[in-house]
Amino acid sequence: MSKTYTIPKTQKAAVVQKTGGQVQVQDIPVTSAEQLAPGECLVKLSHTGVCHTDLHAALGDWPVKPKSPLIGGHEGIGEIVAIGKGTAPCPVKIGQRVGIKWIAYSCLDCEQCRTGHEQNCLNVKLSGYTVDGTFSQYVVSYVHSVTPIPENLDSAAAASLLCAGVTVYRALKYSETNPGDWVVLPGAGGGLGHLAVQYAKYMGRRVIAIDGGEEKRKLCETLGADAWIDFEKCKDIVAEIKRITGGQGAHAAVVTTASSSGYTQAIDYLRQNGKLMAVGLPADAKLEASIFFTVFKGISILGSYVGNRQDAIEAIDIASTGAVKVHYKLLKLDDIEKVYDDMGKGKIAGRVVLAME
Repeated sequence: MSKTYTIPKTQKAAVVQKTGGQVQVQDIPVTSAEQLAPGECLVKLSHTGVCHTDLHAALGDWPVKPKSPLIGGHEGIGEIVAIGKGTAPCPVKIGQRVGIKWIAYSCLDCEQCRTGHEQNCLNVKLSGYTVDGTFSQYVVSYVHSVTPIPENLDSAAAASLLCAGVTVYRALKYSETNPGDWVVLPGAGGGLGHLAVQYAKYMGRRVIAIDGGEEKRKLCETLGADAWIDFEKCKDIVAEIKRITGGQGAHAAVVTTASSSGYTQAIDYLRQNGKLMAVGLPADAKLEASIFFTVFKGISILGSYVGNRQDAIEAIDIASTGAVKVHYKLLKLDDIEKVYDDMGKGKIAGRVVLAME
């Protein structure tokens, strides 16, 4: 028999009232079970990760603009406390622990969905961007889009896997690299990057981690990076990568940094038929590359945008083996203004997770 829950009338949520404004924690109404449409579920959140995308959403500095006012967040973990009447069939149940991702909803019927590109669905809804997200104690989600969380994964530790983990896992999965190949990870000490190091090592790749500062060096080396380059100290990153790889260059680069230089350099340090996996999303930067050497070397430039439902399940399952661990700092929802400030200044190593109670 399923659990029954008492759903309150109000909740705490972090709201950006106007795009470009400050994020503020305030009381807002909770959607009742009776208000849920078929296919919707209400999730009581225990934890949520904070992603650099959330800062972009608050600032509104991407070409695709967010809704306003906005509750951000797209890395939520919690229990389903209600399911919309008339939902059938239903792959989840009340009381089940699930995760809420950047892709809040996809229709599952269009060409993009049918070919496994649910994130490119023409009717897609984005958590914390086009619909309200996980910076709240309760959130409305969709039964066919939430991700079941294995029992052996801690909720706080699992939160950031739902965006950062899925995103870098998919990029590595489609990089066409093999065990023993060299993969360069610009931004390796950040929220996405430190997970990319671990997924790459799980997949048997050799990792060249690029980032700045002693704290990030220690993190990357602890996670198993085969080589470290400090971009603040290294005078010629391309030459150093070629030295590390025996003069040939890397097989692939998964660029998680939001700096355009991370993309520009990759064409130079990739070997023939190398793959540039574009993941990080600078607000206004352009991808500039030598057309001659892109063609001459047979370089492939591939945009890799989050992941589909299967990618999420695989990324979570790998983490449940203990092979991937999120290095995070646990704070409270009330700390979110400070988190945004630190994130904007590039002060955060690893990830920040917020407890919702």
